[in-house]
Amino acid sequence: MTTVETGVEATTRHVPEGLPTHLQHFIDGELRDSVDGAVFGVLDPVSNQDYATAAAGQAADVDAAVQAAQRSFDSGVWAEKPARARARVLNRIADLVEASDSRLAELETFDTGLPITQALGQAQRAAENFRFFADLIVAQTDDAYKVPGRQINYVNRKPVGVAGLITPWNTPFMLESWKLAPSLASGCSVVLKPAEFTPLSASLWAQIFTEAGLPQGVFNLVNGIGEEAGDALVKHPQTRLISFTGETTTGQLIFRNSATHLKGMSMELGGKSPAVVFADADLEAALDSTLFGVFSLNGERCTAGSRILVQRSIYDEFVERYAARAKNIVVGNPHDPKTEVGALVHPEHYERVLGYVEIGKTEGRLVAGGGRPEGLPVGNYLAPTVFADVPSTARIFQEEIFGPVVAITPFEDEADAIRLANDVKYGLAGYVWTSDLTRGHRVAHAIEAGMVWLNSHNVRDLRSPFGGVKASGLGHEGGYRSLDFYSEQQAVHITLGDVHTARFGAAAAGEIDG
Repeated sequence: MTTVETGVEATTRHVPEGLPTHLQHFIDGELRDSVDGAVFGVLDPVSNQDYATAAAGQAADVDAAVQAAQRSFDSGVWAEKPARARARVLNRIADLVEASDSRLAELETFDTGLPITQALGQAQRAAENFRFFADLIVAQTDDAYKVPGRQINYVNRKPVGVAGLITPWNTPFMLESWKLAPSLASGCSVVLKPAEFTPLSASLWAQIFTEAGLPQGVFNLVNGIGEEAGDALVKHPQTRLISFTGETTTGQLIFRNSATHLKGMSMELGGKSPAVVFADADLEAALDSTLFGVFSLNGERCTAGSRILVQRSIYDEFVERYAARAKNIVVGNPHDPKTEVGALVHPEHYERVLGYVEIGKTEGRLVAGGGRPEGLPVGNYLAPTVFADVPSTARIFQEEIFGPVVAITPFEDEADAIRLANDVKYGLAGYVWTSDLTRGHRVAHAIEAGMVWLNSHNVRDLRSPFGGVKASGLGHEGGYRSLDFYSEQQAVHITLGDVHTARFGAAAAGEIDG
């Protein structure tokens, strides 16, 4: 434990033992600094003080990583392994990840500000991603088609090549596993560019993959700023695929920069997801779920139900009870097991969220939060903030805030609820609360979102498609959809009998077509 002094007040923070002071790239099986020696500072969000430096990747470092990945791919050392052999390595990775849960949670909490109780279990979720895709590639079947008496056609599935993986700073280790597991399962070689705010837990992958027996050069990691390392990875002519999770504006830029080489793209982008609560809903369950849905993970989650639409007849009661619960949420040191909301990830992001809070004070009625909690003078802490009576034209209704801030808006009837739910540019997730299941299905189908949960918060099924529509994404991953993205499906056609082919040029050569 260390104490951070701030004038007349002080706060205590937990510093993990064995914390590295410098984070390197991992390229072609070895740890490296940047070619030009560039570094950037990495801070923890409780003290906002740098605890380490990280190698700042540039185009030369990205090129070295891509070349290493390409060599490993061309050698066939991983791409040509039988599915069962790749699955054994993936399961060893899962075992190693699962065994590191406590250490991972400690590092993740320190680096991100995520409450320790929410960071625990991230390793299990990451491990499950590897186990799931290990099972899937062994059980996978492909199509064959028979043209009776003439032909049989089958699908030959092959890994695409080098995949560029760009990941976000919220629950970074687990979200990295969402991309690493299916790309490696498919036989691709990869270059991972983790978020610059949170590179700490990503540094664990190198040792895990090496110990599990993943061949040299198949996994590569380049730290760096998005505009430098990320941009170079997107533009590199030998990255065949880009999988990106992040905000929409960055996704649009990546889309444009990928066009030159016609790269395959999968992008999960921003969200401003509605939670629709009808008058006949189980109010207690809806309160529990909508509070958890926006304030867990510090509100820094893409599928957060940050717009709550409540039917007019229960609106006043809902707002009163919601605000009372929000005021009781425990905000504090991320390493304290009692903490429910920790510190936002970085001072830049903290200032951005505070800016939206000030905007919200001019657009809605502040019923909870709105500023720094008492007793926490240092760190990126924000009390859970609730605005009621928010019109659909408000910026806090329309724009992604990505923090512990929620807008509550009344609606009159089903048509009004659907109109409000769809009145934003985003379409990632939606939540519907009603005891009328016929209406629940009807409204779920009408919501413009890639995923909808009925009478539930975000419960993930790895078999189902994950992704958004409109400004929330491009393409879907999950289950076989992930394997489809990281694979090429080649059609092979085999003749079973004589094929009559018109003999162009035969007459001119003096031959007679029998």
